[in-house]
Amino acid sequence: MTVEVVAVNELIGQRVRHHRTTRGWTLDELADRSGVSRRMLITIEHGEGNPSIATLLRISDALGVGLPVLVDVERPRAVTVTAAGQAPVLWRGPHGGQALLVAGTEPPDVVELWEWTLQPGEAHTSEAHSAGTRELLLVLDGVVGLRVGDRTEQLQAGDSAAFAGDVAHGYASPADATTPARFALTVFQPHVTGGRA
Repeated sequence: MTVEVVAVNELIGQRVRHHRTTRGWTLDELADRSGVSRRMLITIEHGEGNPSIATLLRISDALGVGLPVLVDVERPRAVTVTAAGQAPVLWRGPHGGQALLVAGTEPPDVVELWEWTLQPGEAHTSEAHSAGTRELLLVLDGVVGLRVGDRTEQLQAGDSAAFAGDVAHGYASPADATTPARFALTVFQPHVTGGRA
């Protein structure tokens, strides 16, 4: 792992631990509320491993803080600027693709802005997010295969899509593509409250 990845993982671990202990929850309680194993939570809190976006979403939902709160380097003010090259990389593809969380808001209505790059042949599958989650995707370069439930769309540069994020979905760059696919993704997750009772 690079120094940058280690630093982001340590920051996430500190924030997970802080929000868990602030609520007076044990690791077992957070595991029950999030559906993430106690062992994985320990690994994350120690800043080790490389948790998936889905795992981080389950934890942030359970804590009721939204994913941006766990990964933002600075707390929101009237304006929060993330300089180029400073956004945390939360997914890395096998051929160099990546997903950066470039901006986000705090609960109760969480909005995330992502910058994705998929190299030819790379794909990312996402499990269903919490009820009511919506996503907006704008293809900047290349071709993106968007799958939402059983439906698949091929989107070209300039195409956009609005879709339900509370069903399984995924993004892919065709294996025969000659250039990477780049897209901007906005995720709206309403009523983030603190997980199941």
